[in-house]
Amino acid sequence: MATYDLIIIGTGPGGYVCAIRAAQLGLKTAVVEKRATHGGTCLNVGCIPSKALLHASELFEEAGHSFAKMGIGVGTPKLDLKAMLAFKDQGVDGNVKGVEFLLKKNKVDAFHGTARIAAAGKVEVKGDDGKTQTLEAKSIVIATGSDVARLKGIEIDEKRIVSSTGALSLSKVPGHLLVVGAGVIGLELGSVWRRLGAKVTVVEFVDGVLPGMDGEIRKQAQRLFEKQGMAFKLSSKVTAVDTSGAKLKATVEPAKGGAAETIEADVVLVSIGRAPYTDGLGLKEIGVKLDERGRIVTDHYYGTNVPGIWAIGDVIAGPMLAHKAEDEGVAVAEILVGQAGHVNYDAIPNVVYTYPEIATVGKSEDELKAAGVAYNVGKFPMTANGRAKVNMTSEGFVKILADAKTDRVLGVQLICADAGNMIAEAALAMEFGASAEDIARTCHAHPTLPEAVKEAAMAVAKRAIHM
Repeated sequence: MATYDLIIIGTGPGGYVCAIRAAQLGLKTAVVEKRATHGGTCLNVGCIPSKALLHASELFEEAGHSFAKMGIGVGTPKLDLKAMLAFKDQGVDGNVKGVEFLLKKNKVDAFHGTARIAAAGKVEVKGDDGKTQTLEAKSIVIATGSDVARLKGIEIDEKRIVSSTGALSLSKVPGHLLVVGAGVIGLELGSVWRRLGAKVTVVEFVDGVLPGMDGEIRKQAQRLFEKQGMAFKLSSKVTAVDTSGAKLKATVEPAKGGAAETIEADVVLVSIGRAPYTDGLGLKEIGVKLDERGRIVTDHYYGTNVPGIWAIGDVIAGPMLAHKAEDEGVAVAEILVGQAGHVNYDAIPNVVYTYPEIATVGKSEDELKAAGVAYNVGKFPMTANGRAKVNMTSEGFVKILADAKTDRVLGVQLICADAGNMIAEAALAMEFGASAEDIARTCHAHPTLPEAVKEAAMAVAKRAIHM
């Protein structure tokens, strides 16, 4: 029986990062992965392939609509979807091979198969050949991630009714794509196929896009998406999809009840969120406690109620984000060797990779109002940013929320080109407890988009220069 200091179940961003950090700290480490490749949902069928298609489809749209304005004549671009999907797959292949290399480099043993925790300290691994081997470890970390949330009565076949996985590999551009859910996944993948020529209709249960985000950001985002050609049916729900004909027929009803209507579509994308994936791990048998949403209950140090078993990432509470899982993986590895592993949950950025990108960190205005926190707002429009103007990327704004008494930055929201990169400055500022004045007095290169962050910080004190 192979014996380790640590066994990690799952090699998504949380799992493989945890393994590498543990190995760096001197722990004899093994990972168990049910897929043939490492990287989890994120690298295989999530973050990485979707960003490849977002990038390619954005360039396709630019070539067709923006190049001529800059004096670049290329004619009407032609879509080779097969080649675009191959480009996406090539990127995925490079990333998953990179993870495999890093695990080997750090002398982490990798086992492929389905894991079950037989008892504290024992993991059974069943391979594709049906054979089972048992591994022993002082500590076990569960990092199995999440799965697609399902709609009752609507079966996903990944051909005509698809999850995010199927939406990344459609064999042709659908004439009409019906997206169920106006969250991050629905808007990103809806954007991809709209750019490539599909009519896109988004059905959302609540009264706006991106539930849970800052209200002002949500309103601006919806206006921009509608301007781009996406249609929205809000406060609505899809209750059934008839697959019997050549066209799918979705039954859509008001969220609060009322008369139903039928919407025909070629493809229906179900993107109503994700659910923690713990199937087959044997958690009930060994007594690991779950909450009402099926998430593993942990303490502040990621320990479960069963000694020696820990959990990180999408299977525990908190935002289902790859970088959150990575930081938790590092933290738990350090905790296991007696160090002070820690994650600051007040400074975890969230990015929507549409165009323009949307990025937030910290509290929204809605949250601060609900908590009764007095705050000041600094806002700067991208129309007043020199680089954005000359690049024809002047849609959106930057908003900074600072404590009214201390000026400490409590939250930052961006909706603009390159927001996903620009949010890093805000996250770093919040990690160091910066004030809005700290950002305002930091010299920013000109001409750059991040100058808008500085101007928003100056606007907190009503002293922005360029507006």
